[in-house]
Amino acid sequence: MNKQFITLLTALLILASCLVLNSCFNTGNDPNTSTSLDRSKKGGQKTIYPSDVISFFDHWNLILGDGSNAGQATNFEQEDFFYTANDGHQDWVVFKTPNAGNTHGTSNNTRTELAQLKKWSAMTDAKLNATLKVMNVATTGDARVAATFSVVIGQIHSADGHENEPLKIFYKKFPGHTKGSVFWNYEINTAGDDNSGRWDYSYPVWGYDFSDVGTAENTYPPEPKDGIALGEELSYEVEIKEGMMQLKFTSEGHETKTFTKNLISSEYAKRSDMPEQVKNLFVPIGQDGVERENAYAEEGLFFKLGSYNQTNGKDPAVNKVWCSGAETHGGDIQKQYADGNYAEVWFKSANIYISDDAISNAGYFQANDGLSKKTVYPGEVIPFMDKFKMLMGDGTNVEDITKFEHKDFFYTVIDGTRRWVVYKTPNSGVTSKNSSNTRTELHEKREWTPEQGGKLTGICKVMEVSTSGDARVAASYSTVVGQIHSGEGHENEPLKIFYKKFPGHSKGSVFWNYEINTEGSNSKRWDYSSAVWGHDMSVIGTSKNDYPAEPADGIELGEEFSYEVNVYKGIMYLTFQSDGHETKTFTKNLLSSDYVKRSDIPAQVMKIFAPIGQDGTEQATAYKGELVYFKQGAYNQTNGKDPEKNMVWCAGAETYGGDIAKQYENGCYTEVWFREATVGPGTPPK
Repeated sequence: MNKQFITLLTALLILASCLVLNSCFNTGNDPNTSTSLDRSKKGGQKTIYPSDVISFFDHWNLILGDGSNAGQATNFEQEDFFYTANDGHQDWVVFKTPNAGNTHGTSNNTRTELAQLKKWSAMTDAKLNATLKVMNVATTGDARVAATFSVVIGQIHSADGHENEPLKIFYKKFPGHTKGSVFWNYEINTAGDDNSGRWDYSYPVWGYDFSDVGTAENTYPPEPKDGIALGEELSYEVEIKEGMMQLKFTSEGHETKTFTKNLISSEYAKRSDMPEQVKNLFVPIGQDGVERENAYAEEGLFFKLGSYNQTNGKDPAVNKVWCSGAETHGGDIQKQYADGNYAEVWFKSANIYISDDAISNAGYFQANDGLSKKTVYPGEVIPFMDKFKMLMGDGTNVEDITKFEHKDFFYTVIDGTRRWVVYKTPNSGVTSKNSSNTRTELHEKREWTPEQGGKLTGICKVMEVSTSGDARVAASYSTVVGQIHSGEGHENEPLKIFYKKFPGHSKGSVFWNYEINTEGSNSKRWDYSSAVWGHDMSVIGTSKNDYPAEPADGIELGEEFSYEVNVYKGIMYLTFQSDGHETKTFTKNLLSSDYVKRSDIPAQVMKIFAPIGQDGTEQATAYKGELVYFKQGAYNQTNGKDPEKNMVWCAGAETYGGDIAKQYENGCYTEVWFREATVGPGTPPK
C-alpha cells in the first residue's frame, strides 16, 4: 500500500472509533439531564439552556416541582418544570409547577424555584431584581381561600429559627378575569417557640391584596381595574440596607409603586398592634401570634425566585387561608398541565447582589431536602405514645406505637401551620370484641381506679364524620374523640366525648355521655348525654333523611377545640374550650350513683333508650374500685347495621361491603386530628 492510502485508512479508523466511543459514553444518564437524548441538540438545533438566558445560576440551588433539589442549574433543563421558551421576540426562562406533586420542606405547595446558596444578615447589603410575566395560574380552587389562584414569584426567606418569610411577592388572578393582582406579604417572625400563630400582612401593588376573597366557592370579587394580565410584563426590585427593605414595582402603563419595611424592629410586638386585615383573615383560623421585637435581626436571610404555586388540592376545612381545594388529578402532573391546574412564570432577566459577608446556606437545604418524603411518626408530634397501645380500623392491634404509622389509619399531616396526628377509620371494618363500631384509637396501658385518678387532655379538630346513616338513630354521623373505659365488670364507659354533625349542616355538636355501671344485667345499660356546644345525643331526625335545626353555637368540621378530663379522688372534672365559644365545665361523681332507683332515670333516657328496653338502674357505688383506663382518637359511631335492631346504635350507613377504600372515597368514615395531648395522674381541681 502506498503511504497516502495508509494515512487515509488510519484516519478513517480513528474517526470510526471516536463515533463508537461517543455513542457508548453519551447514554443520557447524567443526573443533570431530563431525557435520554443528547442534551446538546434538540431537533437539530443547539439547546438554549436557562443559564444561556440568565447567567446567574451559580448563585442558587433549583428546587423542582417534584420536590427534588436539582442543585446549581448551569447548562441544565427539565422538560416538565424548567426550560426556555421564545415568545417570538426573545428567549425566556420558564418556571412551571403543578397544583399537586411532591413538595419541598414542610410546605403544602409545589414549586419550581431558585433558592440562594448563601444567607446574609438584614444589616448587610443585598439586592435582587427581575423582569417577568406570569403565563398561568390555577383555574380551579375555592375562591374563599386567600391563596387560591395565586403564585409567588419572588421571596426573602429566613434560613434560621421558624424559617419564616419577610417577603413574598404574589400574582393572583380569579377565573374568568382578564386582569390579576400583584401584592406582597410580610410574614411575622413569631415570638416564642410555637410558630403556629404566624400570619401575613398583605400590601397591594396593582389590584387587590391577599385578603380580597370570594363570598362563595365559585363567586369572585370584581376584576381589578389597575390589574396585570397574564402575559403582561412586570419588574420588581428588592434592596436590603442596614435593616431596611426597599421595594420597587414597575410595569409599562401602570403606576410605579415603592414600599419600605423595617426588618429589624417589629411593628407587631403586641397583640394590640395586629392589623384589622389580619384579624379578619387569620384570627378566625387561630393564627393570632405576635412578633419578636427585633423581627428578623438575628437570622440569616436568602432570596428565592421562580414559580411557587400557592394553589393546592388540600381541603379548605383544614385551613381556610392556605388550603385551596383545587383539582389535582391525584397528583398526575400531565393531567394538571392539560387542564390549567398549574402555575407558570417566565423570566427574561434577573440579577442578584449580596455582601461578601454572606455565608453558606447549606444548613437550610440539609434540613429541607427530601423532608416531605421523610416519615414523621405520630409519636414525634405527641410524645406520650409509649403510654398507649392501639386498635386500628382494620382490627389490627399494635402494642408499640412509639415509632409506628399506618397510611390508612394513623399518620401525621401538616395543615399549613403545624403538624397533627391523624386518626381515621371507616364505617365498617374489623371491630373490637364487644363493639359494633370501628376505631383507630389509643388504649391506655395503665389501669387505675377513680379513687386513684388520672388526667387526659387533647387539642383536636374533627375533619370528617360519616355523611350517610339514619337521622333517627342517635349515634349516626358521630365519632367519639375521648373516653374513660372500664376494664372490669360490665366494661362500661363512664365517659365518651362525642362530635356529631348532620349532613348539609355547617356546624356540628360536641357532647359527652355518661354510661351507667348497670345493676344486674348489662343489657339494660344506657347513656345520659350532656351538651357542650350544640345539641346532646337525644336530638335526632323525625325520619331517615330529616334533620333537626343546625345548632347556632356548634363546632364546624376543621374547627379546633380542646378537652381536659381530670379524675381526682373519684370526682371527674371536665373542661371544654374553643376560640369563639363559651368555655364549659362539668363535674360528675364516679363513686356514688345518681341513678339507683327507676325514678332517677332522666326524661332524656326515657325518650331514646327506654323504647329499646334499655331502662336499668345503676350500682349505688357507680365505678368505685373498678379499674379504668383512658382512650383517645377516632371511635366511629356510625355503622352499617340495621336500625330496626337498635334505634340508638345501629346507624344503617353505607359501608360498600366493608371496602375501606370505597368508604374513604365516598365520605363514609370518620377522621380526627390531634395536635397536642397529655396523660398522667389526676390533679386537685382549680
